[in-house]
Amino acid sequence: MATTPPFLHSINPNPLTQASSRLPDDTVFYSIYPDNSFSQDSLQSLHLQILNSVSPFVSSYIWQHEPFTLSISFHPFPHLQGRLRFGDNLNDEWFTVFLLFQISLSFPSLSIQVHDSDGEFLLIEAAYHLPRWLNPENSKNRTFIRRGKLHIIPKSSLANPTVIESLKFLTEIGQAAVAPDSIQSVIQSRIAGYPEKAKLNTHTVRVRVPVTVAQVLKHRPSLISLAVEGFYDRDLDSMKHAAKMEQFLKGGKDVEMVSVAVKMSRAMYAQLMQQRFQAPKCYPMPPKKGDLEAELGMKIACGFEMMYQEKKKEGEEGKGSDWKMYKESLEKSGYFKGLIPGSKEYNRLMEKAEEYYRNSSLFPNTGEMLNAPVRQIDEILSLPYSADDFKNKDIPHSDDDSWLYSGEEELNSVLLDRQKEMELYELKHKKKSKEQQGTDASSSSKGEDFDLSELVKTMQGFIHKVSSYEGAEVPVDRDPKEVELDVESFMKDVESVIKYQGDENLTGDVDEEGTSDMDFDESEDGSDMSDREDGEDSFMHSYSDVMNDELKSTTLKKSFVHANEQTSNKNEGTSNATEDMEEEFSPVDVDVNLVKNLLDSFSCQQGLPGPTSNLLGLMGVKLPKDDSKGK
Repeated sequence: MATTPPFLHSINPNPLTQASSRLPDDTVFYSIYPDNSFSQDSLQSLHLQILNSVSPFVSSYIWQHEPFTLSISFHPFPHLQGRLRFGDNLNDEWFTVFLLFQISLSFPSLSIQVHDSDGEFLLIEAAYHLPRWLNPENSKNRTFIRRGKLHIIPKSSLANPTVIESLKFLTEIGQAAVAPDSIQSVIQSRIAGYPEKAKLNTHTVRVRVPVTVAQVLKHRPSLISLAVEGFYDRDLDSMKHAAKMEQFLKGGKDVEMVSVAVKMSRAMYAQLMQQRFQAPKCYPMPPKKGDLEAELGMKIACGFEMMYQEKKKEGEEGKGSDWKMYKESLEKSGYFKGLIPGSKEYNRLMEKAEEYYRNSSLFPNTGEMLNAPVRQIDEILSLPYSADDFKNKDIPHSDDDSWLYSGEEELNSVLLDRQKEMELYELKHKKKSKEQQGTDASSSSKGEDFDLSELVKTMQGFIHKVSSYEGAEVPVDRDPKEVELDVESFMKDVESVIKYQGDENLTGDVDEEGTSDMDFDESEDGSDMSDREDGEDSFMHSYSDVMNDELKSTTLKKSFVHANEQTSNKNEGTSNATEDMEEEFSPVDVDVNLVKNLLDSFSCQQGLPGPTSNLLGLMGVKLPKDDSKGK
């Protein structure tokens, strides 16, 4: 029984499970669900039927990393699933989508889900045509391919659907989920031209390689993808294998070299061409420099050697990509405690982690998968072969690779299509905006009927709402015991302090014994209220007189609408005493000032978004347009 690393306890997630559940980059995932519950035998039969139906499309296609595959799964219920790493070759991803649409046409009783590392990439492709309610947060288990059409489960039918709920909906009323024609056309235009387009994506090149490499490519031409990957993703450790060439160059420089035609994807060809690589000393290169066939053959041969040795090593150790993700999760969780790699304690912890990994369920599957290409190569090279098998053959010339240097037109075409989509999207929304403005204009004709008193009441209601540091709207799920503060009691204490200090300053007669806490209690009981009220009135009158004298010389008075302004014109013949009284600050009409300032601010916005319209919009108030502006 393996010893579990110390970090694997009840409160921490298992990094092994965490690593295996992480989505690999540049990978497309797909699941195929039958309408009816299938037994294992029936599911296996369906599995074979689907593979046979797509076989004519994929038989001669060279995939970038791995071929289109399907496997049987019983979690959470019986269905078929698969995944395909497309890497730098996006054509592989869209060719996979084409195959899934073809499967849905051949088998009408199937519903298919597909997504990649970025999420629902079909919806991303049709982003300018999606309904407003659809977003990445609510798109899970909502998009399916069925009967050659893209289906989107409406939010009004299922708010947060599970896979089972969505499949049931598609089976019963699937027609209601068919996506609009605009979305269908975007997806169909993306997969238009396949499978011919997939064939056009291949590139045949003539190369000169060791006879061992030629023998492998003759029997397993699809292994070129692993060889190019091994060359393109090489590191210092794998390059050590290329320096020796123990498997594919056992005879050293005396090994026979032959010319063969190799078919690969355009992405693979670009990866080989765009990287400089010095030939190992043990590799027999022609004396003449600039021999493209020999140079490409050398890169392919070294890629085969590095791939073979690395797969063999990883297969023996059972350490593939799952192990790398597992190790990364250990490092992020602090398992190695910042120790230096290679130290005694670090090695001890590494051995414990390796022991746990080897005894996990991932180990045998990983080892078997990694050993598959190694086993294939060993079987092929165990067959009898010689250089004469490849001589005197009619080898086609390399395809024209001008596309490698003239992709600007294709890029401009793609950008132009996107630009047209954006323009149509903007035009559509401008049209909607104009229609909305027309609606606003028609409603503005009713502006005369707008009741300003309602605006005042709404604003007063807004102000008197209980607010917190988060805003005026208190969350529904807020815990009322979060902050325990008796506001009324707090304000009484503050007022009592202010009143007491006012009395103190006015009298100037301080009794040290009178500063105890009992004085506040007496005021609350009303035992000493008469003296305090007289002192308070005296203080407030004095304070008011001083403040009015200071403000008389300012223009502050003119910035407010006062309660007596509307009647002042009618009383022009009043006495001088009355005029003197008006010089003082008369009461301010709060409601009128509120409405006036709001309307002035709204008018200054000139129909654009601003603080006033935003505030009133939050309160549900919509002011009519100021049509008199600018006239």
